[in-house]
Amino acid sequence: MAESPRRIDVHHHVTPPSYIAAASQGTYGNAPRMNWSLARSLEDMDKGGVATAIISLPHPVTIWPKPVDEQRRLARDWNEFVAKMQQDHPGRFGLFASLPLLDIEGSLREIEYALDVLKADGIGFYTSYENKHLGDPAFTPVLAELNRRKAVAYTHPVRPDCCTPLLPGITEAAVEYCTDTTRTIASLAFTGAATRFADIRWIFSHAGGTMPFLISRLIGVARAPEIAEHLPQGLLPVLRRFYYDLAQSAHIGAVFALMQIVEISQVLFGTDYPYGSAGTHLEGLAKCGLTAGQMVAIEHTNAARLLPRSA
Repeated sequence: MAESPRRIDVHHHVTPPSYIAAASQGTYGNAPRMNWSLARSLEDMDKGGVATAIISLPHPVTIWPKPVDEQRRLARDWNEFVAKMQQDHPGRFGLFASLPLLDIEGSLREIEYALDVLKADGIGFYTSYENKHLGDPAFTPVLAELNRRKAVAYTHPVRPDCCTPLLPGITEAAVEYCTDTTRTIASLAFTGAATRFADIRWIFSHAGGTMPFLISRLIGVARAPEIAEHLPQGLLPVLRRFYYDLAQSAHIGAVFALMQIVEISQVLFGTDYPYGSAGTHLEGLAKCGLTAGQMVAIEHTNAARLLPRSA
C-alpha cells in the first residue's frame, strides 16, 4: 500500500482562553469548543494522518458588539495564541488570522501584522457581519488590501442576525450556516467584488454550502443585466476559481454535486474539528468513489499549492 499523503486540514478550530472568557459573557459557548485542548487537536490529527491543520476560530462569540478597542484586543490575542502554537509545534499548525471586521481601520492594521509579522497563511472571515455579507461595499478597503497582497481568504459561516432559529430544536448550524455560505458567495459574485478583486484566493466551507444545489437558480439570477455587467464571463468562471473544503460534507451527495461545478484542483480536505474528526471524514470520502489521485489532490496537493508554508 502506498504511503498516505501529508494531509492538510484547512478547517480546524481552536478555543483560546480569551475566547472562553468572551463566550462566558454571551450565549455562544458549547461543549465541543469549550472543551477544546491542544492535546485533543494533536491527538485527532495524529489518528487521522493530518500533518498540518490550518487554524481558524469558531463562532465569534460576543466580539462584534464590543467596543472597538476590545475587538482589536481579542483579534490580536487570538492570532498570537495560534502563532505561539506554531512556534511550539513546528509544521503542525497554520493560521487564518482573525480580524475585527466591523472596524475597518483595525482590520487593515491586523492584516499587516498578521501577514507581515506573524506570517499567517491567510485571513479568516465569517460569511456575514451584522447582516452585511462579504461583497458589501463597507468591506471594500479590506478586500482591496487583500487583493493587493494576493492573499488567501478563508470563510466560515454563521447565522446572520436576520435569521434567528426558525424551527424548534433545529440548530443554526444545520441549515443556516450552509445557506449563509451561499449568500456570501452570491454577494461577492453579484456585486462584482469577486471580479474587481480577482487576486484574492477564496476558500468556502462545507463544499460551498448550498451553492452546488442552487446552481441553476444562481446562473439564472446572474443573467439579469444589472448583475451580468459585473460578470463579463458569466458566473461559472468565478465559482470555478474559488476553493471549497469538504468539512461536514464528506459524503457522496455533496462531493458529487460540487465536482460537477469545479475541478478537483479546487477541493480541499477539512474536518471542522472539534465538531468533526479526521477519521470520520476519511471514512466518508472513502465511500465517494474517488480515485487515488483525486484523494491525494484533496488531502494534500491542492492545499500545498495554495498554502505553501503548510506543505
